[in-house]
Amino acid sequence: PITRFPGSVAGRSSAVAFDGLVFTVATADTYDLDMRKQAAEALANLDTQLAMAGTDKSRLLSCTVYITDMALKPQMNEVWDQWVDMANPPQRACIGAALEDGDLIEIVAVASTKE
Repeated sequence: PITRFPGSVAGRSSAVAFDGLVFTVATADTYDLDMRKQAAEALANLDTQLAMAGTDKSRLLSCTVYITDMALKPQMNEVWDQWVDMANPPQRACIGAALEDGDLIEIVAVASTKE
């Protein structure tokens, strides 16, 4: 069965689990922050969403990070390097994208619930 974890916005799940995989998208809750703070907040939200679905960052398979300005990528990388499980790093891609007003970063993640 597909398990959908309710999100804070109607019509959106915070995470979806199916057959041992978890799919989720994390952003910052506060938009008037700089890249470092938005990245830290988005990664904290990702931790929460993964935990809700029964997994954690050590089981991340892949992350696609969308950022509004690729010149800010080094700032995001500083926060990422402090957060990521270096013993179990996921595959990661960074893509420059137009995001909703105020969003500097959006993280799409896939994780396993299995060892």
